[in-house]
Amino acid sequence: MKRNFFRKGIAILTLAFIPVVSSCSDDDNEQMPQGNTIVDIASSNANLSLLVDALDRADLAATLDGNGSFTVFAPTNQAFTAFLQQKGFANLDAVPVPVLKEILLNHVISGAVTSSSLTTGYVKTMAKGSASATNTLSMYINTANGVVINGGAANGGATVTTADVMASNGVVHIVGNVIDLPTVTSHAIANPDFSILVQALTRNDQPDFAGILSGTQNSPFTVFAPTNSAFASLLTELNLTGLSQIPQATLENTLKYHVVAGQNILSASLMNNMSVTTFQGSNFTVNTQGGASIRDANGRVSTITATDVQASNGVVHVINKVLLPPM
Repeated sequence: MKRNFFRKGIAILTLAFIPVVSSCSDDDNEQMPQGNTIVDIASSNANLSLLVDALDRADLAATLDGNGSFTVFAPTNQAFTAFLQQKGFANLDAVPVPVLKEILLNHVISGAVTSSSLTTGYVKTMAKGSASATNTLSMYINTANGVVINGGAANGGATVTTADVMASNGVVHIVGNVIDLPTVTSHAIANPDFSILVQALTRNDQPDFAGILSGTQNSPFTVFAPTNSAFASLLTELNLTGLSQIPQATLENTLKYHVVAGQNILSASLMNNMSVTTFQGSNFTVNTQGGASIRDANGRVSTITATDVQASNGVVHVINKVLLPPM
């Protein structure tokens, strides 16, 4: 990648995540019991005792017992036990404190957000992965059928089982699983608007893209992720009826052309006329005047529609047109 890709720039994008929360109403604030903090609520629930132990060990109990306003997705004892077994830890004491702290912070968002204020989209947690020292991890919330976080249990996420336990300093939603730190792959799987991208990444004749984008080798990754409508437009453009008709080498090179390896490039670092070297080996050009966009090697232009979806091993920016490498 050219040196100008790494230069610091001022924030030049005004793009935001899909709204996922709205302000709590005055009624919500009036319902918050005084002197009954999030830690008090967890301590009074026998089924949240492991959460309380974890907060104490990670030195987070004082934070959630004090002033401020927080939303906590609280895993049950059963959820913690299953998570520890899955990760190969004998008990909470076996989990390194820095790891435990980030896992717990991945269950906390700033502000008191009731279930009625949640909508489908991204929200920021208070956790940080290893990919960025400044951009906190993103959480994808889907409210189409209850409240499902990061794609649910099968994808390292969770589902809210008991909502809106009000505290004096926020709100608790009890969840049935511990929410793992999301990877680029799990973020793609969690968002239904990336379902065709996931099909492409996991097509039988492709490299193990899902595994690569879940790991740390060559990470962090910056991924410019096309939506379902972007793929539909590409098929129309190429006069194809389905993803299966794209030749193996063409699809592989195209997918690699959307990935930058070894850097977690946030939107604030994007600069006008920036040349970006991709994992595929070819370049595309970022333009920021009149809105952020990308011009691929064939002169086709894709708009960046959302930015800075942070994963533990990289960052995702959403685009509305599939980029094509040199023909």
